[in-house]
Amino acid sequence: MTTGHAVTPPFPQGPFVTHAVCQICGRTVAPNDMGYVCPDHAGDLKDEGILDLRYDYQAARSAFTPEALARGPETLWRYRSLLPLPLDAETPPLTVGWTPLYESPRLARLLGVARVLIKDETRQPTASLKDRASALAVAQAKSMGLTTVACASTGNAAAALAGMAASMDLECVIFVPASAPQAKVAQLLAFGARVFTVQGSYDDAFDLCMAACQVRPWYNRNTAYNPFMTEGKKTAAFEIAEQSGWEVPDRVFVGVGDGCIIGGLHKGFADLKALGLTTRLPRLMGVQAAGSDYLHQAWHNNEDTLTKPAIPAHTVADSISAGLPRDRLKALAAVRETHGAFIKVDDPTILHAIPTLAQNTGVFAEPAGAAALAGALTAAQAGNLSPEDTICLLITGSGLKDVASAIQACSDQNLTPTPVSVGRRGLDQVLDVLTAR
Repeated sequence: MTTGHAVTPPFPQGPFVTHAVCQICGRTVAPNDMGYVCPDHAGDLKDEGILDLRYDYQAARSAFTPEALARGPETLWRYRSLLPLPLDAETPPLTVGWTPLYESPRLARLLGVARVLIKDETRQPTASLKDRASALAVAQAKSMGLTTVACASTGNAAAALAGMAASMDLECVIFVPASAPQAKVAQLLAFGARVFTVQGSYDDAFDLCMAACQVRPWYNRNTAYNPFMTEGKKTAAFEIAEQSGWEVPDRVFVGVGDGCIIGGLHKGFADLKALGLTTRLPRLMGVQAAGSDYLHQAWHNNEDTLTKPAIPAHTVADSISAGLPRDRLKALAAVRETHGAFIKVDDPTILHAIPTLAQNTGVFAEPAGAAALAGALTAAQAGNLSPEDTICLLITGSGLKDVASAIQACSDQNLTPTPVSVGRRGLDQVLDVLTAR
């Protein structure tokens, strides 16, 4: 499984994987030859020939039924028959997936739609959706006999990988930009990861991780290089559909940086349609920060993302900050093939959405998670939502990941505590304030 130092095929596969297809040239790659990227587009740090796994859906129908799924565990592993992992492979002991799907009548009224569903990924073991991909990553690494996993991240993917690695007794090496929130870095260190803070952008951290994985026998979890991460993230789409009685929403809003999550949603909903469990695809609405809007630009201007250069990325929503989205091909396909859209929102709108979401649903999101609501509010204000719509907001990460942004969001809306004295005087002050309201 290693040539020199770099990890090479074969990678573990599930029972129904038939092949993979290069997203650039369409080349078909057999399971035993399947590496991270298309062989025709490998060999440098870019390695942009991202693969998309394909399954024998006809054969999978007998194993992937509502009745069979209902007998499975309340984790993402209930879907393992349609994941690239042997059925007998060891998986992390942590409870990953099967996160709550709430309905919010208050947000439905605010947005002027029939129903709003909240998919709450803050409830994952390391408090973000990235646990889905990382759980699959460490299971694959363990199955391959590898001892170390690595990735570059702005924080959430790194925390997810570090936590999952700790639960599976694997070493973990992480590359983060120096700008990563300290709360996220603290998670990495607490999980025992070896952390390198790169004095540059996320893209610089990504390139350094890629170079290191070329000379070390490490499992590379990097988004849009490792095609299996899409497969882990697609389980969020499976859950949205199953928890909705196999009726998919009209639109799904999600924050987008690198593009892997929205690509995973597309893959998941497409899998379900191919299996005959659903009859349509929801319109996928990718929400980008105005300071990191590469995909919005490319979609709006119909640009070629294989030649479009990176753009500087600056946003409070660090989890969706990417100058060159690595999974841009799958992200654009997700929006175009579902007749969705990319929506651009500025940082004040994202910050405003944090307390709006919390006050209306009880879900506390980091900026990238709240971006889903910011995008829905922007779409509603533009008149792009229908009163008959059922929409789903995918809340990808917890507000506890970035408390500084939550403090800023509350300050911007004059949400501050009221100081009072102790004893009787304090009680009088409390009553005076409440009466004045």
